[in-house]
Amino acid sequence: MPEQKEQGASTHPGPRHGPEAARAVALEATLPTAARDREIARGLELGLPGADSIVDRSIPTFSRGELPHYAGINTFLKAPYVEDVRECGNFDVAVVGAPHDSGTTYRPGTRFGPQGIRRISGLYGTYSFELGVDLRESITIGDVGDIFTIPGNIEKSFDQIAKGVSHIYASGAFPVVLGGDHSIGYPTVRGVAEHLDGNLGIIHFDRHVDTQETDLDERMHTTPWFHATDIPNVPASNLVQIGIGGWQAPRPGVAVGRERGTTIMTVNDCVEMGIETAVETALEVAWHDAEAVWLSFDVDCLDAAFVPGTGWPEPGGFLPREALALLRGVSSRGLAGMEVVECSPPYDSADITSLVSARAICDVLATLVNNGHLPRKGA
Repeated sequence: MPEQKEQGASTHPGPRHGPEAARAVALEATLPTAARDREIARGLELGLPGADSIVDRSIPTFSRGELPHYAGINTFLKAPYVEDVRECGNFDVAVVGAPHDSGTTYRPGTRFGPQGIRRISGLYGTYSFELGVDLRESITIGDVGDIFTIPGNIEKSFDQIAKGVSHIYASGAFPVVLGGDHSIGYPTVRGVAEHLDGNLGIIHFDRHVDTQETDLDERMHTTPWFHATDIPNVPASNLVQIGIGGWQAPRPGVAVGRERGTTIMTVNDCVEMGIETAVETALEVAWHDAEAVWLSFDVDCLDAAFVPGTGWPEPGGFLPREALALLRGVSSRGLAGMEVVECSPPYDSADITSLVSARAICDVLATLVNNGHLPRKGA
């Protein structure tokens, strides 16, 4: 009589998983569930136990946690809303919206970027299979809402954004800024640089250089890095730009970058030299004699097929997996904070631009966790 095989046992002669999957499966077994358990208990206390017909007694009457993904108030990853911003320092990460698109020169709508990113982030859980991180178990995230920007007044909005980011950074929380057009890169950097004794480097993902002095006679979304690198402790030599190319890189900005000594890597540069080498180059430039580095991720660095919801979609950009690998690489040494900009939900299709914006943030946070930069030391 043939030997009976154990039910469910694999008959495949080789390993059951690929190398990355095998590592991920093993890591999952080591992750705690304490924060999830606290979230469930909190939901039952604040949202009341579920109806008598509900068999799963972890389900409350009112949604007060991750589930169901389509319910609840829109905060990033359904993190707690921090109404009193004086308490943002109680969290490892503070997410803040900068709903500003007065610096847009063609397709407005990025003022709705923070709403779009927050809403679709509810689709995600807090656990990444490949990265082996459960953000809920590893760090605390608070959503402080939006900065009060001034419609039609770029300079006052800049002052508001700089003050808001400065407050978050000074609190000790890691700032994650949801843009907004790319003009916010200047005030976000300004808000961080004032707290540093040394230099601040910038790693900038984009298809456009954004280094001209003015556009249409104003400081627009094409000009943030000219003005950011005018700040005394933000030297242009520590600005590295990744993904630049296409048909909308104005020549005045290219000239400024050449004169000031910025570093540019095109999509083809990164692909041909390889992701690892591109990451090493970016880190070497941004961190040279710098105390900290700011990450600015413009979604239009991706090929237009993946980001229809942006102001300047450009064919020929990165594939999402390339951009995510680069983001994880440049985050490995630590960051002062990050921004995701130029997500414009009115032009989006099926939320895919908002989705990749949320994913970029999650991958960066997970990388910071895996490399010991979050949670904060001594927190």
